[in-house]
Amino acid sequence: MTLANNSGFEKISVSAYNENLMRIQPTTIRSLIISLLLIITGLFAEYRYGLVEKFIRETPEAAFLQRPSARSLVTDTEIPADKQQEVSFETFWEVWNYLERDYLEPGDINAENMVNGAIAGMTAALGDPYTVYLPPVDNQRSGEDLAGAFYGIGIELGYVEGILAAVAPLRGTPAEAAGIQAGDLIIKVKDEAKSIDEDSAQWPLNKAVDTIRGPKGTPIILTLLRKGVDEPFEVTILRDEIVVNSAEVEFVEHAGKKVAHIILSRFGERTNGEWDAVVNEILKNRPGLDGIILDMRNNPGGFFDGAIIIASEFIDSGVVVTQKGQLLEENYNTRGRARLSWAPVEVLVNKGSASASEIVAGALRDRKGARLIGQQTFGKGTVQDRRELTNGGGLHVTIARWMLPGGDWIHDSGIPVDVEVEQDFETEADEQLLKAIEEL
Repeated sequence: MTLANNSGFEKISVSAYNENLMRIQPTTIRSLIISLLLIITGLFAEYRYGLVEKFIRETPEAAFLQRPSARSLVTDTEIPADKQQEVSFETFWEVWNYLERDYLEPGDINAENMVNGAIAGMTAALGDPYTVYLPPVDNQRSGEDLAGAFYGIGIELGYVEGILAAVAPLRGTPAEAAGIQAGDLIIKVKDEAKSIDEDSAQWPLNKAVDTIRGPKGTPIILTLLRKGVDEPFEVTILRDEIVVNSAEVEFVEHAGKKVAHIILSRFGERTNGEWDAVVNEILKNRPGLDGIILDMRNNPGGFFDGAIIIASEFIDSGVVVTQKGQLLEENYNTRGRARLSWAPVEVLVNKGSASASEIVAGALRDRKGARLIGQQTFGKGTVQDRRELTNGGGLHVTIARWMLPGGDWIHDSGIPVDVEVEQDFETEADEQLLKAIEEL
């Protein structure tokens, strides 16, 4: 889901702080922290009052529903008088001084980590798991994830009723091979190499992603709760390089029909180029095709614009999605290519289909009459902007709800399917795909 993503991919841990900063005097440290906090405050004010670009950049996470990124400096932003609030940092500095003076292990006091923790706490106080602060190293990794390659187990993370969960295992990854299913709750994580053996109940998304990602070939043990399984169980997974192929096509014959089966796994930086190759292959094989199956099962989302581009390939004109922010409401229309509008289409989804994939599925249902087959989707109906900060970090902030053309807001509830089909993992057959072809 948007930044898809409701979720995120595994991220590498925050880098060690430069030891030289530890020698800075307290007054200098205070100035640094105040400047950083003012920058963050300015960032929120910047969006509210439209002082800079509207379209800025996801993730992954990971994958959130994202805007394209832009670096901005907003320390000179002026907040209108009626929006100003009296804020005292007296208690903040009181705590800071107590820690510097009294903490048992002074060598563990890291000014940068404390600043990052304070900013992360500010975003967490909003109660929105998709509004997060990423320190510089995590922010860099988030951008790399969108490029389509990283080291981990290949699992999209999110929350189900506040519990860390597998939103979607990516195709061809160690997570999929280990049998991880969309909707599995991750209640404990163990990694001996990192000296981690912890319940995940209070973990923010960044820590979960950071912990689960790691070097190639190293093991991690997840304790899972799965619907229909009475007891928690452990799964050991070896990390590997995860290369995400966004779009692929295969031609399948079943029940006397020949269809183009498009597998769309996410909406990332490589999606547009891969999608063009898929469309060209379909157009070359158009004679004799009975239709298209757009398969977005376990697609966690990604770039907001990518959803509009994909939907525009099937819909001739009109609204794809409506975005409702704090002050503005805007309709996003098709981009006019519609190279696949000639084809009957059915859409495969499941509970791992989130954010941008839900936009496409809902638009095809509402505007083209496509039927959704499989299982009800995840339910992420918000959009995040990715703000690039002057320290190299990033701020992912929820800025809007998005609504389907029919007016539905599917956040938390998801999109119901027209034909429900449970996948039988004990067989080699793809029952959902075969049913979709039969229904075409």
